[in-house]
Amino acid sequence: MTDFNTIAVLGLGTMGAGIAQVVARSGRSVVALEADEQRLDDGLAAVAAFLDGSVERGKLAPDERDAVLGRITGTTDVADLSSAEAVVESVSEQLEIKVALLERVAAVVGLDVPLLTNTSALSVTDLAARLPHPERVAGLHFFNPAPLMRTVEVVRALQTGETLVERLVALVGTFADKDPVVVDDRPGFLVNALLLPYLNDVIGELDAGLATAEDLDVALELGLGYRTGPMRMLDVIGLDVHLHATEAIHAATGDARYAAPPLLRRMVAAGRLGDKSGHGFRVTPDNHHEGQ
Repeated sequence: MTDFNTIAVLGLGTMGAGIAQVVARSGRSVVALEADEQRLDDGLAAVAAFLDGSVERGKLAPDERDAVLGRITGTTDVADLSSAEAVVESVSEQLEIKVALLERVAAVVGLDVPLLTNTSALSVTDLAARLPHPERVAGLHFFNPAPLMRTVEVVRALQTGETLVERLVALVGTFADKDPVVVDDRPGFLVNALLLPYLNDVIGELDAGLATAEDLDVALELGLGYRTGPMRMLDVIGLDVHLHATEAIHAATGDARYAAPPLLRRMVAAGRLGDKSGHGFRVTPDNHHEGQ
């Protein structure tokens, strides 16, 4: 490890907490920023809980867990990010919010410090155009849950310097069990451009009564060998997250494959968001504890 020894992670929600773990497990220091002390405490607690679960399952030694936690420092003060050698934001999927936060961070870090976004649906090119030195802006798109999903998309905006792309590929290569995939900045990048129409189709089949959510998962897992069935995947991702992503890509492309299924809209309107709410396509109040 010779590059990006200290990385700032902006936001310790589900994705940010996972990214912080991935970075810290690579031996790097993490400075994690949250909006207030309560969110910071909740985010750090989520990191600790995930690592504790890994220890219980025999996937992580107790001393390694302690070392990972020791590499993560939390703060609510942007000024504490001044030593960061790279910044990864994982906050709300709204361009104005991301721009405003990254502008504040850009004012305290070095002019050559990469500003990286974990966005799954917004244009990295549009984001870069709003920030100083846009050649240092790129996408670093992890998938949920970040500590477990292997693929990380390195998203090249129109302004992104090629040297930065090469450095990010090398960075991802130092993360345990992670594989970098370089993609251009297009709606949905690569994985979501392929995945979202598939998930939308399966939701439509469920709504039409073709099969139960459980049987749809069995068909895809056992019939085609998928590791996780689509309905379970949606519950893990979050139905609200999927709705936002598919709406954003549909708005950008007009492609009917990305039009949100009516059942998806109804589920989100009802607050049935999957694991995070305790009620989704597969997770229910009765089995929520098991699903976690």
